[in-house]
Amino acid sequence: MRVLVTGGSGRLGRSVVSVLASRGHQVTSVDTAPAGQPQGVEGITADLLDPAALEEAFTRARPEAVVHLAGIAVPFARPDVETLQVNTGLAWAVLSAAVAHGAHSAVAASSPTVYGYNTPSWTPRYLPLDEEHPVAPWHAYGLSKTIIEDTVRALARTARTCVLSGVRPGYVVAPEEWEGAPTQLGHTMAERLADPALAATSLFNYVDARDAAELFALVVENPGKIRGGQVFNAMAPDPLATGPVDALLPQHHPATAAAAAALADGRAVFSSEAARTALGWTPTRTWREQLRTETGGSAAPSGGHRD
Repeated sequence: MRVLVTGGSGRLGRSVVSVLASRGHQVTSVDTAPAGQPQGVEGITADLLDPAALEEAFTRARPEAVVHLAGIAVPFARPDVETLQVNTGLAWAVLSAAVAHGAHSAVAASSPTVYGYNTPSWTPRYLPLDEEHPVAPWHAYGLSKTIIEDTVRALARTARTCVLSGVRPGYVVAPEEWEGAPTQLGHTMAERLADPALAATSLFNYVDARDAAELFALVVENPGKIRGGQVFNAMAPDPLATGPVDALLPQHHPATAAAAAALADGRAVFSSEAARTALGWTPTRTWREQLRTETGGSAAPSGGHRD
């Protein structure tokens, strides 16, 4: 089918475009600063906050499905007001256009930052965190993603033929980042694994960009298996930690101590069970396998241990 991907040149977008194309879809990638596209993928340079450019891109692509990834990708990268305006404005514009142009499926990227962790008083009601857990964003980026999820639900209430949904990818790791390229916060994955304080900022979650891309593909390929307005977590099933996460988590987030015992079996802090149940999504690329195979060395940092 014809799939329009916004933000197709980003850290996650490159994998989404490639995975969709490999599954036989006709992909159009729209970005303000497009990179080279895989064979058979059409690239469009456009600012989708410009109504004329938005209309031209949709008219050209004639999408049957839309994957919306475009926006400011990390907290504090831009002034707060700009983050709110860009991320929420793009989501409304793109998802509304998807409905208006007859797409049967549209999915937007959200973020686990909607849960509101990284404040001293943040206390989860339970762990692992699933999609039913209340959200409590505290910065502009997390708020923008919460509003994007509300936008999905708002449009889903009146969309008759388009199934709208959201996906919360965790700390996305592009393929080259397993090999030592800097991740979105500037350090490498090996450094993030070696220093628990780095991984603790995202509650030790991660997801390989290719695994996340496969979930976006499953979402647009199977609208009949999704409730309109549904949101899915998308994280690897294991924590990014060489030590027991039920002990590590309270060291860096003390208010989690009462709930952390539920992770003693080695589960991650976030649950992606809903995506597995609804769509059969099973992420397969773990840090143990990826760091070992990509670097040619041990998956655990020197002096580390495996649990």
